[in-house]
Amino acid sequence: MNEPITIRLPSLIHRIGSGKAKQAKAIAVQYDCELKRVRRSRNWALVGKALSVQAFVAGLQALGDEGLRYLVSKVSTALLEHADKLEPLDVKLNRLIIQNPGVTLAELMQLTQCTLVEARLARFNADL
Repeated sequence: MNEPITIRLPSLIHRIGSGKAKQAKAIAVQYDCELKRVRRSRNWALVGKALSVQAFVAGLQALGDEGLRYLVSKVSTALLEHADKLEPLDVKLNRLIIQNPGVTLAELMQLTQCTLVEARLARFNADL
């Protein structure tokens, strides 16, 4: 969940223009993300934690700028692949226990990379 994700944005400048790209780059910094060019190619990438990227998309949508619509749709679509990283650990554990009440602590630890203490606490809270 704390690992950064990378969303590839091919030909970003050609699609939204350099002015909008500079604006989006400045907005990305505000949300602890980095919008950068991939080496010397025309391709760009958005790098950041999944929750920060989600907040970045929400910030772009709040602007309501038509020029950034491509960027919003591309990043929103790419975030669907990282849906598991958007959910906090305790919520994810609770959901897994509710979906499968017979899940073992070892299975919870393997699925979520949590500690034994966190898995036990989630099991205890779910039983209440």
